[in-house]
Amino acid sequence: MERDKSARGNASQFFVAGELCRRGYAAVVTLGNTPNTDVLCSNREGTSFVHIQVKTFIPGTKTCSVGMKAERNFGPRFFWILAGIPLANSDAAFEYFIIPAAIMSKHVSEFHQRWLDAPGKLGQSHKDSSVRAVNIPPNAYAHLWSIEPYRNRWDLIAECLEPTNSFKS
Repeated sequence: MERDKSARGNASQFFVAGELCRRGYAAVVTLGNTPNTDVLCSNREGTSFVHIQVKTFIPGTKTCSVGMKAERNFGPRFFWILAGIPLANSDAAFEYFIIPAAIMSKHVSEFHQRWLDAPGKLGQSHKDSSVRAVNIPPNAYAHLWSIEPYRNRWDLIAECLEPTNSFKS
């Protein structure tokens, strides 16, 4: 039996936090108590932090919905992690795409505008909506951005959490 979307989303946040902890960082799931941040992660010294927004998809699906929020650049310490969490009875592998907010906002905005400007299947104009999505590799839709270069890019978070990138007091 497939669990509901909310349970899958909650699970993905814990899987992301667990992966970050496995890599030597301190990561906590905010349980919805922090706007725009599903996981807060710091280096072990607690001197450098990143905010993470997690979006969930089932491996093998063609797209991941990210919403209008993905068009905002929340700054250099904000990341999106699109987490492919397999169904419980699946042998599929977990998939993670780690994308800096600046990259996500640029591409999601550009590709959404491209979709709006293109005619529909019957030549009609597209109507704007709050839907925003990205391709999940190996899929490639012309009006959606591919995130393949960000597969397992945990190094982007690691670089941000280096002690040399700490906040100055």
